Amino acid sequence: KQDLQKRKAIILESLLSGAVLQTETNAETQDNQLLQKAWETISRIITPNQQGNSFPMIPYAQIALQGSRFEFTAEYDSKQICAQRGLDLALGGIFDHVAGGFHRYTVDPTWTVPHFEKMLYDNGQIVEYLANLWSSGIQQPIFNSAIAKTVKWLKREMTAPSGYFYAAQDADSFITQEDVEPEEGAFYVWKFSELEQLLTPEELIQLQQNFTVTKNGNFENQNVLQKLNSDKLSDAVEGILDKLFLSRYGQSINEIKTFAPARNNNEAKFQNRQGRIPPVTDTKMIVAWNAMMISGLAKAYAVFSEIEYFELATQAAKFILENQFIDGRFQRLNYEGTPSVIAQSEDYALFIKALLDLHQASLIAHNQTSLWLEKAVELQEEFNEYLWSIELGGYFNTASDTSKELIVRERNYTDSATPSANGIALSNLVRLTLITDNLQYLNLAEQGLKAFRSVMEASPQACPSLFIALDWYRNCILIRTDKQRINSLISKFLPVAMFVEQSNLPQNSIGLVCQGLKCLAPAENEEKLLEQIVSSYGRGVRN
Repeated sequence: KQDLQKRKAIILESLLSGAVLQTETNAETQDNQLLQKAWETISRIITPNQQGNSFPMIPYAQIALQGSRFEFTAEYDSKQICAQRGLDLALGGIFDHVAGGFHRYTVDPTWTVPHFEKMLYDNGQIVEYLANLWSSGIQQPIFNSAIAKTVKWLKREMTAPSGYFYAAQDADSFITQEDVEPEEGAFYVWKFSELEQLLTPEELIQLQQNFTVTKNGNFENQNVLQKLNSDKLSDAVEGILDKLFLSRYGQSINEIKTFAPARNNNEAKFQNRQGRIPPVTDTKMIVAWNAMMISGLAKAYAVFSEIEYFELATQAAKFILENQFIDGRFQRLNYEGTPSVIAQSEDYALFIKALLDLHQASLIAHNQTSLWLEKAVELQEEFNEYLWSIELGGYFNTASDTSKELIVRERNYTDSATPSANGIALSNLVRLTLITDNLQYLNLAEQGLKAFRSVMEASPQACPSLFIALDWYRNCILIRTDKQRINSLISKFLPVAMFVEQSNLPQNSIGLVCQGLKCLAPAENEEKLLEQIVSSYGRGVRN
């Protein structure tokens, strides 16, 4: 009788185990079908059109780029669409071709005339996206040069002496000190007569051969420079742009190392400056916005090996770690040396992402690798304690001890000009699982994705960052190998991969590739390692 009961228990356990496996298989299939639907829907959204304004919409472009690694039979070629978005950004009037940096958006579908405000959060996301395009094999020379010129602008005009990044620069500025009202774009546009005075006839012709420059202009009888092709600029044309830089700033691009910000209209008008009157700069530090730039610089460093990118990123991150805590609580803002306002979900999520991005970049920089991971884990604990919704899953926008007067505590899951806090946060949890082996993070990620499942099914166009998190959850890989191979692999486009440096690998192997929690057989040579990586990061969804 006891033997019969044992056999029944074994059979029941086997049946239950099979049911669990079947349920998981069904869930995986459903998730991957949902991912495919989202990639195709979002690819349509960023397809070039001839109506309305043009915004960077980087969260949308990023998920479309991740989806391009799959061989869908779809109406839209995601990789081509993503490349075009990069070209629109790097060639268009939305980019400041003279001094670097991206404006907020363009008022036309041809990416010609921008709203001239420069936001830190746009520039951080665009730098990361262009670096991702390059690493994916779309290596247009203009992408590299746009990143380099943007980093020069960032260092020159948007970096505080203490290391953090300023928030924004205004769209308008004064033409003369006597003006009562500033003019939109005055710092950035060029009258044709002005160009005739600044340049020789031969130089003006060269400028017109490379940029949109006409007598009538394209913005209120003035010219916004828009590049005509993606070719690398010649030294001669770069020299012409340097002349325009000198006219705008009053110093040559090689002479000027820092450009002191004008914090208000009086400073803009009456500081002793040469060149044009600059726009006002918002000099406060916002953690979430700084984090997006840190991530962009970390990715650009991993792709292009420019150590200056990594140094700018680390000094901003160190400022935040050293200055943005009051009584052990993370603070969102810093103005003139004073931290304030308890951090919101986007500050936690985006800064944890930045720390993880620095951790990965530091594997090739060999710089304080353990520090970035340690701080990411510490901050994640605080994030979980004060903002995680135990009842609903996902993260509230505000902390539990600062929300007592709110009737409803909201959870941000929709993307706009910036990615949603929950989309970034759930991706972070999967990444932390991979490099810490703490399965509690994965459990939270699963709960969060279930919490937002209905909106993901009903409106995939509203929440691309949640689909990036789902891609991490279903298709993530961990690559364990030595320093040398990390150096050669980290610049490649592996959108859901994390690296861990490991020297004590199995005998006669050069690396381990793990699909989530399951590791493949040790790779014995480079060819096998690459084969395992490629097959792993595209598993599940590829037709």
